[in-house]
Amino acid sequence: MSTYRNILAAIDFSPENRRILDRAVDLAGKTGSRLTLLHVVEYTEFAYSGDLIAPEELAIDHELVGKAKEEMVKLQRELDLGELDARVEMGAPKREIVRIAEELEADLIVLGSHGRHGLQLLLGSTANGVLHLAGCDVLAVRVGEQTA
Repeated sequence: MSTYRNILAAIDFSPENRRILDRAVDLAGKTGSRLTLLHVVEYTEFAYSGDLIAPEELAIDHELVGKAKEEMVKLQRELDLGELDARVEMGAPKREIVRIAEELEADLIVLGSHGRHGLQLLLGSTANGVLHLAGCDVLAVRVGEQTA
């Protein structure tokens, strides 16, 4: 197994975060890696309409970023993660995850995968997009509904 130096854990504040964080924290501890948490706030629907973006729409996006930063601090306290690097970015999740991974020179990205099938898989997912765009290893932790 490769020795990782920089691990990026992408989270979305869903109940499944615990599985993703447990895996990332465990790997960081075993490899002595630096761990960075990342949450990406996706632009509101208004920005995708092709119309001009009104100032109130930008205010909504910035409010969402502010709330996400509060959630990140709360999560770090709840899980006793200390003062590790935690970031909140705005944009398309798969692209922002890959961009931040490159910026940090991460050699592993840990994120959740819902294991979608059929049409949902064809339409793509964040995990699938990151897997194809990332220049480093990607660990997709199975979360959500699972069939036996």
